[in-house]
Formats: sequence, structure tokens, C-alpha cells
Amino acid sequence: MKNIIVVIVVSVLCLTACVDSYESENISNHAPDLLNQQEDQEVKPDTSNMEDDNILGEEGNENQEEMDIIQPEGMTILDRFHVPKDFTRITVKEDSFGAYLRKLPLKEHGSKVLYHDGRTKNLSGVYEAVVDMDIGERNLQQCADAVMRLRGEYLYGMGAYSKIHFNFTNGFRVDYSKWMDGYRVRIEGNKTSYTKSHAASNTYEDFRRYMNLVFVYAGTLSLEQELESVDMTEMAIGDVLIQGGSPGHTVIVVDMASNDEGKKLYMLAQSYMPAQDIQILCNPNNEYSPWYPIEESEQIITPEWTFSKEDLKRFTED
Repeated sequence: MKNIIVVIVVSVLCLTACVDSYESENISNHAPDLLNQQEDQEVKPDTSNMEDDNILGEEGNENQEEMDIIQPEGMTILDRFHVPKDFTRITVKEDSFGAYLRKLPLKEHGSKVLYHDGRTKNLSGVYEAVVDMDIGERNLQQCADAVMRLRGEYLYGMGAYSKIHFNFTNGFRVDYSKWMDGYRVRIEGNKTSYTKSHAASNTYEDFRRYMNLVFVYAGTLSLEQELESVDMTEMAIGDVLIQGGSPGHTVIVVDMASNDEGKKLYMLAQSYMPAQDIQILCNPNNEYSPWYPIEESEQIITPEWTFSKEDLKRFTED
């Protein structure tokens, strides 16, 4: 009876989150000149009145600790989460995107997700840990934005500046290398173009301004079109489950493991609406949470969204 009640509660919460979600995807035909306003403009929808009334459950975490999967003292994904018995983490190159994601820093065990305005996300059964990365004070870094932020941070840290580029929803490609050279984006009606208006700069602060601009004018629709499809059997760390739309949603694979029988596990992270800390998702349907098994099922059920196997995509290496 207790298990039935837990399943019903999780289902209701997932349905509520999906119904309430909304994502701004379109660039206005009357968007202002970004030359002087791009650092202050915010066009994401106002969801400041959204509330989570449930208290974060403790029972799930206690069960996982009993199984020795969660190591409370660990301060990275690699150190916080052990793999289930007979599984080992897959091998990744030391300087790869996968290695970067696996070593993401985490806030202390038991920390709660915070929204951009400082409120707490108290929704139970959604996350097992919180990534220790600033999200700013504006309602910008939502689901697709968090994925792009992680990709951008990795490439910036590697010095691979020419590989940092994302598309606006209208298809306009914004290259960080152009931004570094002092070019800024100008929008006039339906026309988007570059204009040289700043001195060349490559400070981290300028990189974050670039990412904020991307957050304003990109989303799941544009990101989905940028990525290439991948079969679930070929999943790798850094791959993305994504459904573009309004609403739309996306999560990113941040770790993987396998066993001698060829079975694979993976771990997911997300941001959501309104802008909030990146979080390591619970698996509501598996005792090895936060690990998800690659199964025959066509659906991947996460706490706040349901994806299909056809939704798996990958960043291209260009």
C-alpha cells in the first residue's frame, strides 16, 4: 500500500509540473536593438508566482544511502554517487566533455535547489543533488539554457573558443569568437546581424554576457535543431534528451556505467522553470536512483518530464 501511495504522489507531481511548464521560444518581430540593451534585456516569461508546496522527502535518500550509492561526503558527481554492485563507470578521456560533467562540483549533501530569486524548490522526489554553479539573478538559465551553459563552460575552460556557438530560435548562429572580437548582435525587425561595437575581450565576465544573450534568444526548439540524433544503444556522457516546443524540455547525461553483461546505466541533470540550480535527477522508477538503466521501453520517465528513445541527441564536434 505504501508503494502505491508513493507512485500516485510522484505521478501527480509530474503531471502538475508538465502542465505548468512553459518556455519562450520566439524572437519578437519588434525586438529592440541589442547594441546597448543586451546585458539588461530579459524576455523570458514571468513565472515568479510559481510555488512548490511539497516538502523534500527523506525516505528515498535514506534508502539509497543504505545501498551505499550515495556518499554524503562526496563533492562531485564522481565522488557523491557510487555505481550499483557489479557495475563500473565507463572510461572517458581526461579532457573530454564527459570527464568535465562527471566532475561537476556539488553543493553539500541535502542542499535544496534554489530559484534565481532565492526561493527554494521544495518539490519532493525530483533531485538527489544540486550542482554548485551560479545561475545569476535573472530568470534566464532554464532547461535548454543549462545544457548550453554546461557545453559553453566546458569549451571555454578548454580554450576551444571557436567551438562555442549556438543558434537563436530564428536560426541565426551566434559565435563566441565573433563576440570576443567585439562584435555584438543587432536585431531590426526580422533581420539579425553583427555590428562591431566593442573592443576585443575574452574575460569570463564577457563570456557570461554572451551566454545570457544566448539564453534570451535560444531554447529547446533551436537547440534540438542543432543536435544530431543518436541511438540509445550508442549513448555517451554529454548526450541530451530533448523535446523542442512550447512547452519543451531537455536533460543532459552527466555520467554512465556498465557491467560485464552489457547493461548500461546513466545519470541525468536538468534545470527547469523558472530558472533554477542545475540538479541531479532522481529516478522515480528504479531502486538505483539516481541511475537510469537503458531499457527496451520506448519511454524515459523523469520526475518532471517523459521523453522517448527518439529524443536522444548529441552535440556535433566542429
